[in-house]
Amino acid sequence: MANPLIAKLAAAVMLDERGRKAVGWFLVAVLSPFIVLLALLCSLGSASADQNMSMVELCFNGGTIPGDVPEEYRAYIEDMRSGFALLDGYMKEINEMVGTEDGLDDVRVKAVFFALFFGADSPGSHARREFVDCFVTYEEKTRTVTTTADDGTEVKTEEAYTAAVPIEDMAAVYGNLASLLGTAIVEEQKSNADSVYNIIQYGYAGGAIDAGLPFIGVNGFCSPIGENWRNVVTSEFGYRSDPFTGQRKGHSGMDLAVVTGTPVRAALAGTVTVSAYNAGGYGYYVMIDHGGGLSTLYGHCSKLLVSVGQSVEVSDIVALSGSTGRSTGPHLHFEVRVNGERTNPRLYLP
Repeated sequence: MANPLIAKLAAAVMLDERGRKAVGWFLVAVLSPFIVLLALLCSLGSASADQNMSMVELCFNGGTIPGDVPEEYRAYIEDMRSGFALLDGYMKEINEMVGTEDGLDDVRVKAVFFALFFGADSPGSHARREFVDCFVTYEEKTRTVTTTADDGTEVKTEEAYTAAVPIEDMAAVYGNLASLLGTAIVEEQKSNADSVYNIIQYGYAGGAIDAGLPFIGVNGFCSPIGENWRNVVTSEFGYRSDPFTGQRKGHSGMDLAVVTGTPVRAALAGTVTVSAYNAGGYGYYVMIDHGGGLSTLYGHCSKLLVSVGQSVEVSDIVALSGSTGRSTGPHLHFEVRVNGERTNPRLYLP
């Protein structure tokens, strides 16, 4: 990779104002030196900012690869697309075994695959059924099957079948992948996967919020994820299209897109009433009673740092963000409740 031509190309991009703007978010999105270099080269392949497309979007969404992209990197993009096509077929097979609306998150599977294999020789060789299997567990179940006999009567029999159950805990997924690949999945690769996911799902790479200084408003209410919370709102309180079913329904809180492991702070002082896992919705979540009928909820966390009955002060870190439960990607689901009624968190956030 120590190539003088590559160095000159990268320098040319960074010396041009338009080039810097075009590639700036790539540097946030992809962290390893090799992938950052690819991002720079892919961005070079556009004649203007309007024509500039990221390698991530080219792999996930298709489209024409800019003509000036070097042939070597064009091959990387095409190989990744071929790998994605194979993964799509395997995910379709597995989703038929899930039997519910909550099938595999195809963007999540592909984002992890991209983080592990972009730039590798023949990514398609890694796009196997076994890779997708790492995102599910298989359970033997029975169901009642009704058939009609020749005389018209209904006959009910018990039938055994294998059901696929998507794994919500990404730590378990990465453990499965490490066993499959025979090598540890490092934190940089996990962070890259989260960034790629956020680009495709939310249109930006996201990033860890500084846990140093809390952001507290004049009303004493603390933002759970820092002063930049306004920039990462991906779903407001109120009615929206459900990300799983597409149906219009109420959203009980506000979604804040932050990478897995972002510190989550208590909005006010209070007592922890829930610190548990909810499989059907919130995943790992915390609830805090602040007194006077006011309580807050922090959902889809990757790790809980407080226990029921514990007293916390405003801005104490109570959990780490994640994507557990009924979640499409790393984010914090934040609720404010008054006498048990959900209300818009924007009325309280600083």
